[in-house]
Amino acid sequence: MKRLLINKAVLTLSTLSAILGLSFLAWILITLFIKGMSSLHLSLFFKDLIDGGLRNLIIGQFILAGFAGVVGIPLGVFAGIYIREYGRGKYASFIRNLSDVMMSAPSIVIGAFVYAVVVVPTGHTSGFAGAVALCIMMIPIVISTTDSMLSLVPKELREAGVALGASKYKVIFDIVIRSAKVGITTGILLAFARIIGETAPLLFTSQTSNYFTLDMTSSFPSLTVSIYNLANDVETSSRDLAWAASFILTVLVLFINLIGRYVTRNKK
Repeated sequence: MKRLLINKAVLTLSTLSAILGLSFLAWILITLFIKGMSSLHLSLFFKDLIDGGLRNLIIGQFILAGFAGVVGIPLGVFAGIYIREYGRGKYASFIRNLSDVMMSAPSIVIGAFVYAVVVVPTGHTSGFAGAVALCIMMIPIVISTTDSMLSLVPKELREAGVALGASKYKVIFDIVIRSAKVGITTGILLAFARIIGETAPLLFTSQTSNYFTLDMTSSFPSLTVSIYNLANDVETSSRDLAWAASFILTVLVLFINLIGRYVTRNKK
């Protein structure tokens, strides 16, 4: 009887906690939807921030995340392959532990680090510095995902490839990677969704710009940093623009996450 009472009490507390958490989430999303939709109009996608639009910010955010992905994805995937397929002993453990520490590090700490090693020596903020900060955030996520997905591939597949006379790298790329490609792709999409919504690393590194530019050597347009600046502005129009930008960013992140979930579900 005592165990049944404890079980019911824990179940009740767990249910109430879940309902409370989902209530706050629903409150945030509903508020964001109402205020964002009321401030959203088509001209935002065709004008830059200086003219009351968001075009340069959306494009700039994707460019920063894209540059980070071009460098971070290959490094993360190959590091994950090394840990699972080649690494042995203390070296593999060191890389895995370092990756876990980096993944749990606050984003603002990464921004401060890149500020110290990139922005201070160059004397100014830049798009490249922002991309470096996002890349550092992305790499450990991709490493962890690749490592985990490769660990799920049965050992028998590797042994079968070796038995057929295939070399180590052929077994890895033609058998192991192909078997785990859906999970790895999902991890990459989730990592991209994570960095595209980051603000703190960009505050010290790339900042933002009111104008459209492709010059990565100077302050670069950023949707997330501009949301922070617009939300603190005294003008009502600026705060409305911040709500619209927040709604667009939320939809983008949600869309990328749904793609990742759909890829996994479709494979299953």
